[in-house]
Amino acid sequence: LQAMSDNEQDWLALRPQEPSPSQCCGSGCKPCIHDVYEKELAQWERAKAMQDKSLLMGKKEQSNNSELNPDTFTAFSVSSVEQLTEDTYQYKFELPGNSSLRLSLGQHIVLRGLVNGLEVQRAYTPISPGNAEGYFEVLIKCYEAGLMSQYIKTWKRGDVVFWRGPFGGFPYRPNKHGELLMLASGTGLAPMIPILQSITDDEEDETFVTLVGCFPTFDKIYLKPLLQDLARYWNVRIFYVLSQETSLEKLPWSYQENTYTGRLNEDLTKTIVNSCRRRPFVLICGSSAFNEDMNRYLKAAGIEENSCFVF
Repeated sequence: LQAMSDNEQDWLALRPQEPSPSQCCGSGCKPCIHDVYEKELAQWERAKAMQDKSLLMGKKEQSNNSELNPDTFTAFSVSSVEQLTEDTYQYKFELPGNSSLRLSLGQHIVLRGLVNGLEVQRAYTPISPGNAEGYFEVLIKCYEAGLMSQYIKTWKRGDVVFWRGPFGGFPYRPNKHGELLMLASGTGLAPMIPILQSITDDEEDETFVTLVGCFPTFDKIYLKPLLQDLARYWNVRIFYVLSQETSLEKLPWSYQENTYTGRLNEDLTKTIVNSCRRRPFVLICGSSAFNEDMNRYLKAAGIEENSCFVF
């Protein structure tokens, strides 16, 4: 067999790599990493057919202008790491100058990690306001066996991490809904926070909000000071459902009247829906099992699917 020409080998080296399954975060991003690959492959095939490598320029570059971009990963540096519970951390990232990510509400961004030579991608929703200047913050739960978690746990101040986005989001408009009912489990709180803050920051927005946060124990409720602040607004109610607490007696008294022990089940869901001041539009975010349960309970409480949005 004739050895492959140097030119052929050069072209092969430039051919984009097909993404492995672990690289797709499964959150329905547009473009997905597979779409980006298809686009790059088409670009490569066109360039090869024309034998013009300049057509590939810019393909592999990571953008350095610190603008978030859905197609390429951008480097951001970690400016602080705060441990919230035994397995959950709040990470703050620097934005150059006083720039802002300009996310719309509930949008997520995708993180790229390298673990033992394997590339992994996961989606996270920033909890900082979309127009926060000079920084953004992400709430991340680390799992014992999670590949991405092993990578994230090594982060310290000054480390550089790669993000792309934004994707998804909930098309919120002030006063569009009489009441928003937010059902969040654990870090599912993340997309709810910017929406809640945009309502409390806008004096013209009179939407009622009922947020139900599901956590194992009182100690594992994230962002308590922020939630307590938000609960002081006339149009905001916050309930906690603690699956592993057996009694409310040990909780600070300010939490006792709006906390339930056990799980968020069908009966409790009905009670909460019926206590809403107006017919609620429901936002749901948690594990896929949580989301399925909530859809089922809401249906039993008379809430139709077109009145729900799942992150």
